[in-house]
Amino acid sequence: MVKRVLMIAFQYPPMRGSSGIQRTLKFSQYLPEFGWDPIVLTAHPRAYSHTSNDQLDGSSDQVAIHRAFALDASRHLSFRRYYPGWLALPDRWISWWLGAVPMGLYLIRKYRPDVIWSTYPIATTHLIGLSLCRLTGLPWVADLRDPMTDLDYPPDPRIRRAHQWIEEKTVNYCKRAVLTTPGAIDDYKTRFPRVSPSRFHLIENGYDEESFAEAGIRMVKKQKTSRPFVLVHSGVIYPSERDPSQFFEALAVLSREGAISATSLNVTLRATGHDDYLRRMVDRYAIGDVVSLAPPIPYKEALSEMLAADGLLILQASNCNNQIPAKLYEYLRARRPILALTDPAGNTACALREAGIDTIAPLDSRDVIIRELLRFVGLAQRDEAPIALMEKILASSRRSRTRELATLLDSVTLES
Repeated sequence: MVKRVLMIAFQYPPMRGSSGIQRTLKFSQYLPEFGWDPIVLTAHPRAYSHTSNDQLDGSSDQVAIHRAFALDASRHLSFRRYYPGWLALPDRWISWWLGAVPMGLYLIRKYRPDVIWSTYPIATTHLIGLSLCRLTGLPWVADLRDPMTDLDYPPDPRIRRAHQWIEEKTVNYCKRAVLTTPGAIDDYKTRFPRVSPSRFHLIENGYDEESFAEAGIRMVKKQKTSRPFVLVHSGVIYPSERDPSQFFEALAVLSREGAISATSLNVTLRATGHDDYLRRMVDRYAIGDVVSLAPPIPYKEALSEMLAADGLLILQASNCNNQIPAKLYEYLRARRPILALTDPAGNTACALREAGIDTIAPLDSRDVIIRELLRFVGLAQRDEAPIALMEKILASSRRSRTRELATLLDSVTLES
């Protein structure tokens, strides 16, 4: 007998600009293989700052997708770029709750799902899941991914209090709270000692093998002769969580010393989401000849770029030690040399070392970055840089992760 799951997700195509989209998209595409029919409840496209249809690939024909009323307070409810703070509690898309709860109730009456599933990083998503769980009594699986709060996150105290309230209610009322890293699970077990440890469940992020197969067909590998070494960072660079200032300073020092130049190194920062902020930093350090800010491109073109790059760059600050960027799994699958600027004690560095990759330096240490960057480029140019073995990363495919989710959903229905 086929079972149904109501999947509540803000980050879903045609939204563009977040690697987190892939998690829900691939879950919804692969769940039918494991006996589950998904019903996706997402937001109206007007709520997204940037949209693109390149990631749907016909999934709208296979998955029931329903889009509820939603506005972005910063774009739709502001006057001269100002809007009252209460319109952004817990986030700028709280209006989605007004449309999603009634639509969710309608979908529950129509499809009779066995489980509700909601996914972060938009806090309103779990507020919708909480509301529907309380109104219907259906079991609820909360895909937290990463911790919703920390000592100083979110930085705005009002938003942090709202997130803390939603986080506490979520952990208390959900049947399972899913995290993407062991460190995040340890964090929640410490912060919620009265909750059974069995409530917290690990399902890591991953990569999609089918997407990589198509990207490989599109890829045109550049010749190595007479061109700079191309180091690519693909995706958002958050000013705090992925602060590149020490990396930029390292590039400036190396440039002044003549160790690098436009003819020897090109650092491509693709789809950063903060180009204006980063452009000012690039100008301040006078490294515009080696650093280029590149616009977003369709997802599979971005994968092709990874496959063709000489090296791939990870940025992750120590305040995210319990997190692993979703992009890391795609980097591993691309099987290109990886330079990770991250805390050696964090989960990201641990995942890399388990894959056999040791080209790692702290994001906040200019001098160590200088040494490791030069070592990394030298290793890569000699084809000696460590690369993850294919057999070690097959378990990280999106299809394998979906099997894990289906098994979890099965266990939750058996308990209900």
